[in-house]
Amino acid sequence: VSRGLGDVYKRQNILTDLVIRQSLRYGDRAAYAFRSPGSDKWLDHSWNEMRRDVDDVACALETLGLEPQQMINIFSANCPQILITDFACYRNRAIPVSIYSTSSPEQVRFIVNDSGAVMLMTGDRRQYDIAREIAADCPTLRVIVSFDETIEPDKDERLIIMRFSDLVKLGRAAGAKSHDAVNLRAAEAAPDDIATLIYTSGTTGEPKGAVLPHSCFDAAIEIHHRRLETLSDSDTSLSFLPLSHIFEKAWTYFCLDSGIHVSINYNPKEIQTAIREVKPTCMCSVPRFWEKVYTAVQEKIAGMRGIKRLMVRRALKIGYRRNLDYVRRGRKVPAWLEMQYRFYDKRVLSVMKRAIGIGHGNIFPTAGAPLSSNIVEFMHACGINIVIGYGLSETTATVTCFPTVGYEIGTVGTPLEGIEVKIGKENEILVKGPTVMRCYYRRPEATAEAFTKDGWFRTGDAGRFDESGALILTERLKDLFKTSNGKYIAPQAIESRLGEDKYIEQVAVIGDQRKYVTAIIIPAFEALKEYARRKKIAFRNVDELIENSEIKKMIAERIERLQNGFAGFERIKKFTLLPKEFTIEAGELTNTCLLYTSPSPRDTERS
Repeated sequence: VSRGLGDVYKRQNILTDLVIRQSLRYGDRAAYAFRSPGSDKWLDHSWNEMRRDVDDVACALETLGLEPQQMINIFSANCPQILITDFACYRNRAIPVSIYSTSSPEQVRFIVNDSGAVMLMTGDRRQYDIAREIAADCPTLRVIVSFDETIEPDKDERLIIMRFSDLVKLGRAAGAKSHDAVNLRAAEAAPDDIATLIYTSGTTGEPKGAVLPHSCFDAAIEIHHRRLETLSDSDTSLSFLPLSHIFEKAWTYFCLDSGIHVSINYNPKEIQTAIREVKPTCMCSVPRFWEKVYTAVQEKIAGMRGIKRLMVRRALKIGYRRNLDYVRRGRKVPAWLEMQYRFYDKRVLSVMKRAIGIGHGNIFPTAGAPLSSNIVEFMHACGINIVIGYGLSETTATVTCFPTVGYEIGTVGTPLEGIEVKIGKENEILVKGPTVMRCYYRRPEATAEAFTKDGWFRTGDAGRFDESGALILTERLKDLFKTSNGKYIAPQAIESRLGEDKYIEQVAVIGDQRKYVTAIIIPAFEALKEYARRKKIAFRNVDELIENSEIKKMIAERIERLQNGFAGFERIKKFTLLPKEFTIEAGELTNTCLLYTSPSPRDTERS
């Protein structure tokens, strides 16, 4: 499926002047909000304030000797300083490269050295201590800057170490010469300049940095303006996925370019509180978020009795009919149906959405792994407009997503304008277009393997197109395994289905060269404990709980029900319950896997 780009390009190097352009347009209007760790209040910051901060940091970086196309690493949880540093780098034609805040010293050391970073920005005490630990092994590193203002910078003969506030002061004190130098660099910015590197998780080898030039972001932002036509500068977004991930990074850039107010969530564990406080109208997320919402709502419905339960069931039936049979297909909703929907929306559906924190939702882009069609249909029936998409780090995020009208449940939508998608050998999805990366940084062999001879990017995902032109993902080719009986199994579909269950937190499906499929399951412990108490099952600790025969029987029965529709050879025959979650520290998860549905310990870079 090929779509002509037409006149989509109107601007170049959008990111270089984004903050200046928006400050001239919006002035003292809030650009973003942030709640500092330990605080209970979200504080707005205007476009004018953001411009001053970006200008000050840009001058400070120039004063410290940062040269065009040199790299800065940012090792921090989500905070405004990340965006300020990003845009200050773009003013200098420099390259900000984010590192997941949960990364180990070995991972940080590798990325700093592989990218040749001259500066390293750190978030909290843990990240600062790691930076100090690895600094001696990083010969290109000259400056460490801490976002944590409580940290007292160490003395080091080789390094300049300072707080972010000191960096701002340095830039504020810079003279006209520094300002002129920054402005000259910005004026010389070219679409072919590298904007950033996005490092893959590297579970199948060393991480690789996908090189994304400014032209990739220019195209991605303009293309998304055309596809996401319901969004405007009256919307609000909540940024809670890591800004080191291409999905959140590209989405947040798009929101800022659209004038959408962005609330930056620091601690992802506080997302349930944050979403109720911020009340976003749009927010990018991964399937696991919606799986948890779905199980919570289902549990609430299951506890209802009498008229309340009947009302909810009727509301969902009307919502399904209106939103999926008519609105989705662009058909006019009959007056009698619209009246019923408004009645049930006001008394049932809106109440539920407000309880979640999305009472005035617009769209909610979701990608990264399969999300059960049951959940997608349920959310749309409730009036929650989940927009399923597909993309990769190497494609500046989105390749396909649901269109506003005519999307098909069970697909990942249609290709965005200007992006070509075709199916190659072994049904591999191939992509070509202006958002595809240039190469893997300093990895010519890996780059050659990633592209076909005629220039198509090999995604490593298998799929097919349906009759409407929408893309259906079938499996991740390198995750596909074959049982000893010669049957091929795609684990993602099974893991996605099990992710619907409220008693299952994480799952890994196993079966390569085995007679049958098995699974390792991490239960949702709080829900399991509540079940045990309700059933009067005695236990002293989690280990005893998961070894209980009644618990195992209950989980087995739920797994069996969830697998309806799967072929016999695809079904899980045996499973093991583990007493603790998969972790990065134990080597069971990558930073990227943490984001994905029922996080499974396998390498994937899908956004």
